[in-house]
Amino acid sequence: MQSNSEDYGPRDLVGYGFNPPNPEWPGGAKIAISLVLNYEEGSEHTLVNGDEVSETLASELGPGVTPHVKQRDVNMESLYEYGSRAGVWRILRLFQEKSVKCTAYAVGQALEMNPEVGQLLGEHGHEFASHGWRWIDRSNWTVEEEEENVRKTIRAIEKASGGPPKGWYYGMVGSKASPRSRALVAKVFREEGIPLEYWCDSYSDDLPYWIPMPGGQKTEGLLVIPYTLDTNDYKNATYQPFTTSADFYTYLKDAFDELYREGTEGGSPKMLSIGLHCRIVGRPARIAGLRKFIEYAQSKEGVWFARRDEIAQHWKGKFPYIPK
Repeated sequence: MQSNSEDYGPRDLVGYGFNPPNPEWPGGAKIAISLVLNYEEGSEHTLVNGDEVSETLASELGPGVTPHVKQRDVNMESLYEYGSRAGVWRILRLFQEKSVKCTAYAVGQALEMNPEVGQLLGEHGHEFASHGWRWIDRSNWTVEEEEENVRKTIRAIEKASGGPPKGWYYGMVGSKASPRSRALVAKVFREEGIPLEYWCDSYSDDLPYWIPMPGGQKTEGLLVIPYTLDTNDYKNATYQPFTTSADFYTYLKDAFDELYREGTEGGSPKMLSIGLHCRIVGRPARIAGLRKFIEYAQSKEGVWFARRDEIAQHWKGKFPYIPK
């Protein structure tokens, strides 16, 4: 398999246009909210994992961190450990308290290093989607390396949840994939006899959309459920931080209000994805903003907190794939 632009197909700059479809969310909901919990802790760059450099991204240290070469950065390691030791439990307690479900973008190695996380995610009814085997740059892997790591990820999620992932998200920045990755993941799923229900490496819309299944039959489509980088706590680890919990809450609320207005007044309901990280929003001061947002959204009528597999199932029932 060659790495080239054809693996991703032509660009679509048109989308749904001025009049997007009404998704007719369950119960007549005016908005679908997808809470996404990225579970990555333990899978980042570190000599402990056999890497030659330490992690530099997505921590309290912010941007501009210099990597340690052939030496452990124990401070960075401990910042990630906060997510698996404390942050993840705080977030899951909040979800349980508010009776909302998330989709976990789970990194295979991270799940294996803390099995209790997978156990509790399953017991509480959350969904497992794949975030790859390691939270590192995968773009320089060979085809064989990437295929093997896709299989290892599937096995890890099967062990943690009792079944394979339905969806896949590689990500950007520290975990970016190559242009061939979508076709390669689809190929491995076919070989494993597992349906790839949806793909999330897109930031191009507020609604799901179909593409032809990479390498599949002409009658087969792959549903893309776009993700987001703006309503995402990752911004706390960049040059555009949500400085206080009120900043995060206000930004989420503004996004919600605009989409909710489109769903009520414009008759065009949308989907709002919210990206979360255990070591970031799992801090006490930050989770306060998330708590306020969930409470605000739950105070409105016609709000559907949905796992991404539920969104995929609904969309496929309303808008089956039509080959072009």
